[in-house]
Amino acid sequence: MMCAMPKQIRHELTYDASIDEVAAMLRDPAFREQVCEHQGVLRSSVAIEPDGDRMRARIEQVQAAHGIPSFATKFVGEEIQIVQTEAWSSRERGDIEVTIPGKPGDMRGTATLAEAGGTTTETVELAVKVSIPLVGGKLEGLIADLLIKALKAENAVGREWLAGR
Repeated sequence: MMCAMPKQIRHELTYDASIDEVAAMLRDPAFREQVCEHQGVLRSSVAIEPDGDRMRARIEQVQAAHGIPSFATKFVGEEIQIVQTEAWSSRERGDIEVTIPGKPGDMRGTATLAEAGGTTTETVELAVKVSIPLVGGKLEGLIADLLIKALKAENAVGREWLAGR
């Protein structure tokens, strides 16, 4: 039996700020909470554990499942709980895992920061895998679209955040 390949996502978020400013923003729980608010989540919690250039972050959020196709609603229910964990081994690189507790599948990958000419680019690369026969690929596409929407929201909030500094 052949296993489907996970859906690959690559998205760049650019900021008119130094890598130090962007790294500091990503370590600020108030920034992460503002991103959740911007996305209109029902409930959220943010925990950040800085350790020198290293950092661990855990963002839990619950979103309403309205607006998603009916075939997906029967898998996730009326609300979607999302748990995002990040383990930054340096200021420039972090491993990301996003799960929906109790549901088959996850998203795993990396985020990297690079500065050039006063602009910092955060590159997020994730593999989305849903282990449900027949509809797994459709769900992966849906989750990938939602994830890109969330990254665009984070980028918009981040640009405003950094402009206000």
